[in-house]
Amino acid sequence: MNMATDAPQTAEKRAARRDLAAAYRLIAHFGLDDSIYTHISARAEANKEHFLINPYGYRFEEVTAANLVTIDLDGHVIDDPDSAGYNKAGFTIHSAIHEARPDVHCVLHTHSVAGVAISCLEEGLLPLNQWAMEFHGRTAYHDYEGIALDLAERERLVADLGDKSVMVLRNHGMLVCGRTVGEAFKRMHNLERSCQAQLAVMASGMKVRRPDDALAEHTAQQYEKWDADHDIGDRDPEWEAYLRLLARIQPDFEG
Repeated sequence: MNMATDAPQTAEKRAARRDLAAAYRLIAHFGLDDSIYTHISARAEANKEHFLINPYGYRFEEVTAANLVTIDLDGHVIDDPDSAGYNKAGFTIHSAIHEARPDVHCVLHTHSVAGVAISCLEEGLLPLNQWAMEFHGRTAYHDYEGIALDLAERERLVADLGDKSVMVLRNHGMLVCGRTVGEAFKRMHNLERSCQAQLAVMASGMKVRRPDDALAEHTAQQYEKWDADHDIGDRDPEWEAYLRLLARIQPDFEG
């Protein structure tokens, strides 16, 4: 293969690793990480059967484009620059979705305090505000089965997720999927703020003004139209803004 063909593939691979490292750093920056636990994964551009994930034992603020681990859908390590390995619970969740959903490029899972709190509520996430209405009728739920070490759970997890891109892992946390890393991060950012806002409203003790389902559905469709009008092949100004933030405050994430 000639150099002219190799160049864009190399650039694509670098961008994929950069974006995933950026998502790890941003999750930490906004306080949504949980020590060395939870995960963000993205398909490796060179091979759709491989995906990238964080090296085990590293805090999210330590993840870089260079130290990401590449594994396949069977859990075999393809590339592990620091010989750190990977978290088995992360493999269970992320491999299940990458295998079942070829439309998903990135899977992002958190254990934030607000997200875990909402996951413990019987009603789950409510469409109380504009952020939350993005997810109205578009949120899946998966019952807690213990720490995700049982590979048999993968079948139930993907069945519960279906074709949705947002899932509440009951008594556990939140999970989102995206066609790009940037889309997944932005989706989680909105989901997290929805959870925080719902808890703040509940804590106020005041009478809640809840929009009706028709308005919530209308707003969700507006979000979908925005996504459709700004396809993944187009520029993503919001994600680019986040990358500029990191370039200013944590420039080593690309290393």
